[in-house]
Amino acid sequence: MGSADEDIREGERLLNEFDYKGALARFDKAVKNAPNDPRGYFGKAEAAMGEQKASVDQILEWYRKAVDLDKKNVFYLTTLGSFCVEVGKFNEAEEFYNRATEIDEESAPLYYSEFAIGYYMRAPIIYEKFLDDKTMTMIKKKTLEYLLKAMDTTPAQAKQLIDAK
Repeated sequence: MGSADEDIREGERLLNEFDYKGALARFDKAVKNAPNDPRGYFGKAEAAMGEQKASVDQILEWYRKAVDLDKKNVFYLTTLGSFCVEVGKFNEAEEFYNRATEIDEESAPLYYSEFAIGYYMRAPIIYEKFLDDKTMTMIKKKTLEYLLKAMDTTPAQAKQLIDAK
């Protein structure tokens, strides 16, 4: 019987080879052998997305468990944030991206802009049934808010820049 580290390494190797089923099995073993190691849960979530058999809620649970076990891992936070954007859980995505900016302030512009663009691209699809001018304005305002944060620019400064000749 191998160690959790061996299972994680093998799971990552299988994941890189697009063997999602095999990777999921190895990460599952890792979680059983080391239930407090966030890498196993993160790997399960990643493999499950490729395998496309787990529910969104199950994948979210595994990502969240990884984040709960390694609260300062910016990669886990932004990956979870990105997944939340993809499945339309925008408030949660915003929370995870903001947490990442608190941990890694130097890269905050990247995280803010990643959320902004992801939200702008995905929200109209998620809100398709309700997409009117008011909803699109809401989407654009939220996007602009985060793009301005990424640029460390206030709305007044942005207006000055736009109006400058």
